[in-house]
Amino acid sequence: MAERKDLQAPRDRTLFGVTPVTLSAIVRPMSERIWTIDDHLTDKPEEFVALYHQFIDLAKACGPFTYAISKGMITLKGIRRGFAGARPDARGLRGYMDLQRVVEDPRITNASPYTKRLFVHAFRITRPDQLDDEFAGWMREAYDVGQGYHLRQPPPPAPGEIR
Repeated sequence: MAERKDLQAPRDRTLFGVTPVTLSAIVRPMSERIWTIDDHLTDKPEEFVALYHQFIDLAKACGPFTYAISKGMITLKGIRRGFAGARPDARGLRGYMDLQRVVEDPRITNASPYTKRLFVHAFRITRPDQLDDEFAGWMREAYDVGQGYHLRQPPPPAPGEIR
């Protein structure tokens, strides 16, 4: 069966010198909103915004990172991948950290396997003293995941595990 000439794509697929693929990457639908950190902090209780800043200070103590901001979370990214995220809400600071082991603690609301080597830990913080040295240690572990160190070494032993 012969192709109809009027249904064939034109040979020159540019629009003002920009290919449609490039143009689609530039033009966003009107409904697609670009979220900012301020969007997540605006109109939230002051004490929970302060917890967010304290969380960020713990991450900054680990080293440089970048942000990936979406409607649901402010994610912190290392050179290899995202490693933690948080945002204040009406009940405190909620977020997550990717660790190579399961942590059991009242601040951790859920821990589930993410990959063969990683577990995502959801947390809720309601007081400044909950962002203590132990939490800072988890942040350092998560930061290392963001740098890709988990790909170079075996996961740490579970509590009570002998290797």
